[in-house]
Amino acid sequence: MFTGIVEEIGSLKSVKNKTESLELQLNAEKVLEDVQLGDSISVNGVCLTVTDYTKNTVSFDVMPETYRATTLNELSQGSPVNLERAMSAGGRFGGHLVSGHIDGTGKIVSKKPESNAIYYEIELPGDIIHYFVYKGSIAVDGTSLTVYGVEENKVTISLIPHTVEHTVLGGKGPGDHVNIECDMIGKYVAHFLQGQQSEQSKPDVSMGFLKDNGFA
Repeated sequence: MFTGIVEEIGSLKSVKNKTESLELQLNAEKVLEDVQLGDSISVNGVCLTVTDYTKNTVSFDVMPETYRATTLNELSQGSPVNLERAMSAGGRFGGHLVSGHIDGTGKIVSKKPESNAIYYEIELPGDIIHYFVYKGSIAVDGTSLTVYGVEENKVTISLIPHTVEHTVLGGKGPGDHVNIECDMIGKYVAHFLQGQQSEQSKPDVSMGFLKDNGFA
């Protein structure tokens, strides 16, 4: 579990491409201070397991499902990445609940500065847009942000100077793809309500029902 507060920007040292899978080695510092094999680290919002590490590098395997569902397959040597360690039980909770399980990828369609902020419009897949609400939470490349606008297939987010400087989003613009994770609580509520609606739509199986449908 993560909070969406990026701890540092790492860089891709090497990548080995296999058949719809990857082996990544990243340069990092802060997230390696107490790293152990098997730890979870968010890489551009994707929860990955540490398979090897040195004083200033960390390695991960990316399986086919993650390869297909995220933007990690677009990384190349030198690419910057957002990094965050899994949250500790006694730590501060600065963002929102982020699982590191990507719901889809979005495409930045506009980037507009306004005063001290930068507004991004991000085009999203139609099957996840309904999970977002005005002033709700969204994780973009693992960064906890607030939704400032929702349209038919787009959301608008705003970055303050600190976020621009300390995450990879500041260097991205129109045409770039980003990993998107919906608000976890919103997904559970939506799933529960869909289940309730399905239950309510089911007819009661009674003798009258069976008779009316030719079974009695």
